[in-house]
Amino acid sequence: MNGLKGFQEFILEEEGLGTVEIILIIVVLISLVLIFKKQLQALVTEVFQKITEDSNAVMS
Repeated sequence: MNGLKGFQEFILEEEGLGTVEIILIIVVLISLVLIFKKQLQALVTEVFQKITEDSNAVMS
């Protein structure tokens, strides 16, 4: 019976589950960035240009 109890404890243990989930989320995020790299670069460039234009207007 001792072996069966140890097996049940092993099955119910969830300590390492959080680490695996975090690694999977990071992999998915990196994959999305790589897939949409050009679109993200264009978006960021456009946002920074708009910020620069607006800050120049405020400073003038």
